[in-house]
Amino acid sequence: MPEDRVVRPRRALVSVTDKQGLVPFVRALVERDVEILSTGGTARHLRDAGLPVREIADYTGSPEILDGRVKTLHPKVHGGILAVRDNPKHVSQMEAHAISPIDLVVVNLYQFEQAAARPGLERAAVVEEIDIGGPCLIRAAAKNARDVIVVTDPAQYAPLLEEMAGAAGGVSEASRLELARAAFQRTAHYDAAIAEWLATGSGGEVAHARPADASRPAASAAPAHGDSPFPPRFAPAYAKVMDLRYGENPHQLAALYREEAAAAGPGLPSGEFLSGKELSYNNLLDLESALALVREFDAPTVVIVKHNNPCGVGSAETLAAAFWKAYETDPVSAFGGVLALNRPVDIETLDAIAAPEHFLEAMVAPEFAPEAVEILARRVKWGKKCRLLAVGPWTGPAAAGWDVRSLSGGLLVQTRDDSLLAPAGLTVATTEPTADQRRDLLFAWKVAKHVRSNALVLAHGEAVVGVGAGQMSRVDSAYIAVRKAGDRARGSVMASDAFFPFSDALQVAIDAGVRAVIQPGGSIRDAEVIETARRYGVAMLLTGRRHFRH
Repeated sequence: MPEDRVVRPRRALVSVTDKQGLVPFVRALVERDVEILSTGGTARHLRDAGLPVREIADYTGSPEILDGRVKTLHPKVHGGILAVRDNPKHVSQMEAHAISPIDLVVVNLYQFEQAAARPGLERAAVVEEIDIGGPCLIRAAAKNARDVIVVTDPAQYAPLLEEMAGAAGGVSEASRLELARAAFQRTAHYDAAIAEWLATGSGGEVAHARPADASRPAASAAPAHGDSPFPPRFAPAYAKVMDLRYGENPHQLAALYREEAAAAGPGLPSGEFLSGKELSYNNLLDLESALALVREFDAPTVVIVKHNNPCGVGSAETLAAAFWKAYETDPVSAFGGVLALNRPVDIETLDAIAAPEHFLEAMVAPEFAPEAVEILARRVKWGKKCRLLAVGPWTGPAAAGWDVRSLSGGLLVQTRDDSLLAPAGLTVATTEPTADQRRDLLFAWKVAKHVRSNALVLAHGEAVVGVGAGQMSRVDSAYIAVRKAGDRARGSVMASDAFFPFSDALQVAIDAGVRAVIQPGGSIRDAEVIETARRYGVAMLLTGRRHFRH
């Protein structure tokens, strides 16, 4: 394409679902003597605004059919878009078939993503929101960006009119290529959203439900592709929410995206930012970890996360009491951490959190009382610094789906770890724990699931008292956990995210005063480990389910 090639539109095809800003945009085109071709609801919308419109059916000589499913799929439409204007053969064929050139295509698509995310909408209704003609028009216009301008977003209207005003009604090659790039990105995103919706069973055939009971079974299997639950091509669709100040480190760039393929339930990308400094990449990582953990609990619970590991977790009858349990786990590590709460935050809770000697980078909860936000805003160092994010109410843990990590040149994809125990439930390996111990064992087990491996968690009275995380050997995690717990280790319980390869880590815990243990089992030295617990009168439960978190 020559550098100075400019396209001045004389005929536009306009067919949009999102009619925001459409009337003034089309009026500006009409004032430039651009003929407007349109379809159905868009044509009515423009005609009601007093704008001249020619119906596509009138132009093609073919009526809309099949309840509007077929409107623009016609040679006179696609020939007018795809023809190369200076190709004599194309020009001759256009004349032979009475095809007029279409220089501007203004199309945005049926709102499939919104329909797929709408709770309770029947599968057939979502399928009807799969646009066929729209993507065909967009792709045709983008392919022929040499001669055609393609507009897919109302945000593009004003810049396009501004350029046309300054270029005698023309649009430059650079702008057309940029619009074509955006057009292909849009159709790729749209098709990916549909493919993901179908691949994950979100269309209603397969439910990824999980019971709220602590002994809930494993998640439902994903729909199979042959013998595998994973599709041969993986193309999830995400829309950008915002650019971030920087990534994990200041020299890295970063952005936050929101999944659009299906309803994922309350989460950070769709949350409401209420106050505080701009959210950072590390804030969001820590908040995601804290939110995932706090959603495991039914009772009022508070989680504090620092460097992507929980350093404080507490459950109680009130949210304020739960905060104090969580904070007292490890006050040193809590400083500068992030907080997640599973109840709306009231004034009493916020008053306990926002004490002068405390400092947290961010908080996430279903909602914050307006009075509590106002109180926080007035407090020195809190109001301007601590980020508040409300994600809305939820019931139970997050919805099942894919867990994705990037590799150089690829991705690792797995189903989420959305089960707590093996289907068979708990097995008593030594003696039956007391009722209080069993309660604390299940509490610690939920926390251990969200601690970086090798993970050991000590708990007492529905509060974490010590955490050993991210060590290369389990015995090192044991030393860290009991050191963090100090005297509070005596009489506590311990959860281990994986089996004990040796009895050494268990011995460290027993020596510190741990009286009950929960672990998956499955080691070749299980008999030795269980005998060690029995010898010291330590109750032990086996879960049959490992929870590595790397």
